[in-house]
Amino acid sequence: MSDSPLRPSSLINTVYGAFLRRLGGWISIADLITLMGELDVDGPAVRSAISRLKKRGVLEPERRGATGYRLSPAAHPVFDEGDRRIFASLEPADLADGWAMAVFSVPESERSHRYQLRTRLTWLGFGNIAPGVWLAPGRLLDDARAMLVRLGLSEYVHLFAADYAAFSDLAQTVSDWWDFPAIQTQYAAFTDTYAPVAERLAAEGEPDPAEAFRHYVPLLTQWRRLPYLDPGLPTELLPPDWNAVAARQLFQRLHAVLLDPSLHHVRTVTGLEDTA
Repeated sequence: MSDSPLRPSSLINTVYGAFLRRLGGWISIADLITLMGELDVDGPAVRSAISRLKKRGVLEPERRGATGYRLSPAAHPVFDEGDRRIFASLEPADLADGWAMAVFSVPESERSHRYQLRTRLTWLGFGNIAPGVWLAPGRLLDDARAMLVRLGLSEYVHLFAADYAAFSDLAQTVSDWWDFPAIQTQYAAFTDTYAPVAERLAAEGEPDPAEAFRHYVPLLTQWRRLPYLDPGLPTELLPPDWNAVAARQLFQRLHAVLLDPSLHHVRTVTGLEDTA
């Protein structure tokens, strides 16, 4: 597990996203407390985190013979978008695919929307190239469009599919639009935490389901932040010492080893079965 504590609400989000969506999207509070206890999160912390997730519209209470919570309908597209970003966009973008450009202007009387736009575009991986002008690899265009519509922000934004024509050295210029050192620091922290785990698992063989679960949930919780910090820029535009490649390979290796036994453990604890 990471040396820096992961928030209980983030761990719960991971449990729902990685396992419970495919098991019907619901879990009893008792079973959730059991699973979270294996991650060193006690019952009061679980209940407090559930309360916050309920207020944010992520979870809804539902009784199925026992008190529990299910993912709200509004949360499903957010998790689907996360899947695309976390699992499908692991490789760098292709420079030939061009760029997604967002241009917005928000009246001062609605500056909270301006803050929300900046926050959400940053979270999607957009870099700020000028006031009100944001840029990302072209493959993020559909996710940006869906996010803006979902949050009711589309009326403030013009989205463009763009190509870079001239006049600077683009590889040098993009380093002003994204904070490469900060991104690399996050990748290094991930690798420092989980490279020893991978070595130990390689030496000891396949872990039992409970141990796999204890590794996988923190692993995915820490990893899923990174594809949002990293826009996935084309390789030609990245520094020569870019450390994301090794971190991605490490994540993919551990994901392949740990996911299935972790899911088996969740099924065993909850008695839930796949709904697909």
